[in-house]
Amino acid sequence: MAEAGGPTLLGVDVLWVATILAAVATLAVLVAIYAATTVRDPMAKRVKSLNERREQLKAGITASTKKRAKLVQQNETTDRMRSVLSSLSVLQDEQLEAAQQKLAQAGIRSKDAAIAVIFGRLILPIIIGGGAGIYIYVLDGMADWSGMMKSLAFGGALILSYKGPDLFVQNKVTKRTDAIRKGLPDALDLLVICAEAGLTVDAAFNRVAKELGRAYPELGDEFALTAIELSFLTERRQAFENLAYRVDLDAVKGVVTTMIQTEKYGTPLASALRVLSAEFRNERMMRAEEKAARLPAIMTVPLILFILPVLFIVILGPAACSISDALINKQ
Repeated sequence: MAEAGGPTLLGVDVLWVATILAAVATLAVLVAIYAATTVRDPMAKRVKSLNERREQLKAGITASTKKRAKLVQQNETTDRMRSVLSSLSVLQDEQLEAAQQKLAQAGIRSKDAAIAVIFGRLILPIIIGGGAGIYIYVLDGMADWSGMMKSLAFGGALILSYKGPDLFVQNKVTKRTDAIRKGLPDALDLLVICAEAGLTVDAAFNRVAKELGRAYPELGDEFALTAIELSFLTERRQAFENLAYRVDLDAVKGVVTTMIQTEKYGTPLASALRVLSAEFRNERMMRAEEKAARLPAIMTVPLILFILPVLFIVILGPAACSISDALINKQ
């Protein structure tokens, strides 16, 4: 005789579902334990890149033969991409500078990456768009679709493959800018404390970078790099301008302008930074109030579509059932 199965709910074996859920919960616990025991320092990789930047500013070369060989290999690949783009006359200086600035704002400081992004705009539509065209029109992979739908799918594949590198970089720029915006008022307060304590500007930036490195790794990275450039560049103004170049944020540009004026005219640094910090905190509060004010308008559509129908059913449902029962009994 066949063994009787376990209890079922809606035709599904309850014991089988419970076993799967227990296995998923066990896997989640193991992943959580692994993540808790292997916590990495968010500044470790950034400190390593900053040390490499310091060595480059000192000597203009990399620290080891292995790194130098890797750099030569990367340069060879970049030179091949550059030669292909130059032969097709699609590499322009303005386009290259704009790509380099976007990559710097995204936290990618390699100048070779700009060539890779421009080359990706050229090659990805050929690979992905060509593959989509072969799949749609040659292999007839979407036979059930109409001609208009096939054309839209092919055009969408071309557009997404062309804009893919730019969308990826812009996404990283947005996330990095938001992270820097959140930590900037705290960084300015710490700069005020360091300035009032008598530290120099480069020492103050270095100290703030160490203090905020774990809470705001992106901002700590930028401040640490600025401190290094202040120590090694001949023009201190250039170090501040590089900070504004790497961060797509008007608040940072205001800080850079203040620092340059302080260096040039000898105005009090602490008072100027204190005013900027208060302005940025007020701006952050106004941004939060603006989001709160938009919330009723945003919630109107979900309220009408999802909440009000359920509320009407709960309130009017029993009355409708009572009326229906009364009419049926009367008949």
